[in-house]
Amino acid sequence: MTPLVQAEQAVLGAVFLAPGQLDQLSPWLRPEHFSRPAHTAIYAAMLKLRSDDHPASKAQDAGSVPMSWMTDTVAEASKHTRGLTASYAHSLVAACPRPEHAAIYGRMVLEGAIHRSVAQHATRLHQAASADAIRGGAEETVHHAHALSDVLADLARRWGGEPRPVAPPASVPLPPAHQQPVDEQLLADEEFLLGCLSARPQKLDEIVGWLYPGDFADAGHQQIYRSLGALHHRGEPIDQLTVLWETQRRGALADRTLDAGRVLRICDPSVFAGSAEYVGEQVVRASLVRTAAASARQVRALADDESLAPGQLIGYALHALGPLEEVRRRWRIATGTQAEPRRAADQTAAAPPAARSEAARSRSRTHLSNTAPAAASPAASRPAVLDRPHRRSAS
Repeated sequence: MTPLVQAEQAVLGAVFLAPGQLDQLSPWLRPEHFSRPAHTAIYAAMLKLRSDDHPASKAQDAGSVPMSWMTDTVAEASKHTRGLTASYAHSLVAACPRPEHAAIYGRMVLEGAIHRSVAQHATRLHQAASADAIRGGAEETVHHAHALSDVLADLARRWGGEPRPVAPPASVPLPPAHQQPVDEQLLADEEFLLGCLSARPQKLDEIVGWLYPGDFADAGHQQIYRSLGALHHRGEPIDQLTVLWETQRRGALADRTLDAGRVLRICDPSVFAGSAEYVGEQVVRASLVRTAAASARQVRALADDESLAPGQLIGYALHALGPLEEVRRRWRIATGTQAEPRRAADQTAAAPPAARSEAARSRSRTHLSNTAPAAASPAASRPAVLDRPHRRSAS
């Protein structure tokens, strides 16, 4: 018998011995917090008899409770579950070490319910993400992600705290990263999107606010997108060779994440024509589903760790959902359900575009005190773009 079942028996036995304990238990301990159906039915029956002003419901001390309290409770609970007998009620009484400790036993039951509820909702989120990955949707994933967040917030308040994300210490084991199989169509969509952006770099202005490098399932595609964003931010020309050079500078060729032939093939502007925004939405949608599955695995592992106190579990679980909430926010922007926030570059528009481009490029030059500033190149007339992909690549 697990400690949780023993705690459930103890709190029910305490209420049989002192029904007045329900005054302090009923505001926060609910029937659904019990793991066994029989215990759920018994506690629900106790609450019903109390609300019906049963004569014994005000008794505070063991020994002064009429036998009708036990027999009526068993009779009421038997309407909702089978197999309950008076002998089992007597065994619950015998399982209670100290009736006056009912509130402590109740918090043990609530603690077990918190772990169980978090685990159940994390499992549902993972199942929804797995299903959406197959059918190419995101609605079920978003629904269950929202449900898990709401459950964590409600459980935090029931436990007596505030729902705040807390990073778990290194001593708390988390499941290893699980490499999910990636659909071939998604990889083709990512290549198509990168080709569109290479052919029409101005499209980066429309998607950098909600499409990040980490949204790409393929590591090589992430590096190409970072390179495109960096070149566009600096106002430099974009073509097959400049993208290849930028990926080399970022080490993607040296570590064999990419090879030159693959970069040139993906960035060939002659074979791509289509809507970058639409394909970008599909990439973010797939990223949302993958992130949800990873977050769900982490939350489930935390819920299965019985050594974590409820406050720790809730805080760590909210932290694990942080990356998912970030992708959800960008998904809403991409699909038009949430306005995109103003970016820093929009608020500093007083600086001439050419000056901003020149300033961005000058950071990579060696400055000589006796050398006059070089004249701005024709590419400097291209307006600068906030380099969200480049900045996030450092995180």
